[in-house]
Amino acid sequence: MANEETKTNPEEGELIGEVIHFFSNIGVAVVGLSGNLSVGDTIRIVGGENTDFNQVVDSMEVERKKITAAKKGDEVGLKVNEKVREGYKVYKV
Repeated sequence: MANEETKTNPEEGELIGEVIHFFSNIGVAVVGLSGNLSVGDTIRIVGGENTDFNQVVDSMEVERKKITAAKKGDEVGLKVNEKVREGYKVYKV
């Protein structure tokens, strides 16, 4: 049986994480990863009633240090184009 976290839905992409915190003053989401993510990847963030958007990962940080790739289990900071909330799902598309 396939692991639910790695299932791919053609409409949503591959689930790779969840927003665990949002810094509204700087527009940065902290994402707990359940899959790999790299700068240049396109992600989709979905949650609530009205949040559903795609964006390219321009940069990522861990503990205020810029990184180019992250793996399952990492918590990364991402600048996001829209307001998000804890619990929103992050997909790689």
